Amino acid sequence: MTTDTEMKIFTVEEANALLPTVRKILAKIQRSHKRIFSYRHDAKKAAEGAEQGGGGLLQGLRYAKLLMDLTSQTGELETLGVQLKDFDRGLVDFPSMRDGRVVLLCWQIGEGDELEWWHDVEAGFAGRTPL
Repeated sequence: MTTDTEMKIFTVEEANALLPTVRKILAKIQRSHKRIFSYRHDAKKAAEGAEQGGGGLLQGLRYAKLLMDLTSQTGELETLGVQLKDFDRGLVDFPSMRDGRVVLLCWQIGEGDELEWWHDVEAGFAGRTPL
């Protein structure tokens, strides 16, 4: 486990070995994110009802639970040292070393069982380069 000042650095092999676990966590994150999105209108109504002295408690509790679940799931990735970049796409980065500098190995749901891309920290997804 890393502290706030430490960053886990992955080899390509380590990141590839972790992909099955990451894929499972990302699937949970995407389900939670979709459910949260579907509750957005209910949550807004509950907040408006609360301002007027009631209403929407059950929906508010469900929404809060979904938020807690999502926070827990994203925490699982962070604990592994994996950086979540996009909920919807299931896009993650694995910090790695290349030519003596930190770069990001890049993967998203729908891609293969092994990492195929990397990019400079500043370049982002648009700067992806084949490994």
